[in-house]
Amino acid sequence: MEAPAQYSLKYEGDLRTSMTHNRSGQTVITDAPLDNNGKGESFSPTDLVSAALASCVMTILGIKARDMGYEKVEMEAQVWKSMASNPRRIGKITVALRVQIEGATDQQKVILERTTRACPVARSLSSGTEKEVTFLWA
Repeated sequence: MEAPAQYSLKYEGDLRTSMTHNRSGQTVITDAPLDNNGKGESFSPTDLVSAALASCVMTILGIKARDMGYEKVEMEAQVWKSMASNPRRIGKITVALRVQIEGATDQQKVILERTTRACPVARSLSSGTEKEVTFLWA
């Protein structure tokens, strides 16, 4: 027997979709961006991919920091996405990640940064998509 679907999506019309996480019931709306005939009133699918890279890096860093015994980890990210053409695709994702972990040594910070290379989102993106992650330690 096949397992139930993890997500359900519906085309709402006018280049908008709604996506539901079946286990939690949480819903996300996407719109086509303004430069691709959409409303641009919500995240576009490529926005979600770009944000997912930052979210994944933050999650991997958070897991490693917890494994290292740090309970209080503060992180914020800013994300920029550049589109490429022929074919239209994400050309570059830039992430500026501000991290604060009180008491983390320089060596531990290097370990934490290296750990984020295991981010499955980054590994899933094409080699044609440039990924730049900058760590800003507070």
